[in-house]
Formats: sequence, structure tokens, C-alpha cells
Amino acid sequence: MKPKNDRAIKQEIHKLAKNADHQLLAIWAAECAERVLPIFNENYQEDSRPSEAIRANRNWIKGKCTVSEARAAAFAAHAAARDAVEDNCCYAARSAGHAAATVHVATHAVYASDYAAKANPTERIWDYHRLVELLQEGTV
Repeated sequence: MKPKNDRAIKQEIHKLAKNADHQLLAIWAAECAERVLPIFNENYQEDSRPSEAIRANRNWIKGKCTVSEARAAAFAAHAAARDAVEDNCCYAARSAGHAAATVHVATHAVYASDYAAKANPTERIWDYHRLVELLQEGTV
């Protein structure tokens, strides 16, 4: 199925994610968040909390980060989101927070995508295609 509008794409992402492997979802969530991270970093160069959240996700995938450490990084990224003034910066930080939270609960991955699309609406279609690609590759 090739969804035609944003709502349909979002629904298809949620449907595909239900059957995806936890580690695959973590990879995908980090990629979604990384794509919008520059939006946050452009305005908050001194605040590394969202970057650290994505790094925690990546390190967990490599077996170099505990779930507790990733959760702490997720909470910190969400705090950065609350501190952000601009909506798109807030959404980018939330995307990173959910990417790290995916380590604890796989269903957070779709929220990393949802917030990435709020930060930059053109991201939703990339997120969809990337998830389909990862699922086809069986990447883990």
C-alpha cells in the first residue's frame, strides 16, 4: 500500500510498527530524530540533551547503554523540549526524547516519527519509506 495523504501515511506507519522488531524500531526512531535534530541545534547550540538522547539510543543498539541510562537521556531531551521556545525546536527535541524512550518501550518509536513530522512536515513520507525499507531488509 502506498498511502496518499499525511493521515494515511501516519496510520500506515503505526500499523507497520506494530509488527516490527524492537531493535529495528530503535534504529528507525533514531534516524527519524536525527533528521530533525538540526532544527533544534540551530537555535540551541549549547544544549546537547536531544543529541545525547539519540546517542543513548544508538549506544543501546550496540550494547553500550543500559535501559536506565537511555530513559534518563529521554527525560533530559523532553526537558530540553519544555525549555525550547519555538514549536519546531520543541518537536525536534521530543522526537529525540522518544527515540531514546524506544529503548525502554518499543512503541515510542512511532512518536519519534510523529514529532519529527511536527518539526518538519515533509519528514513523514521519508519516515514511512525508511520504515518500509528497514522492514524489507530485515535490518537488525
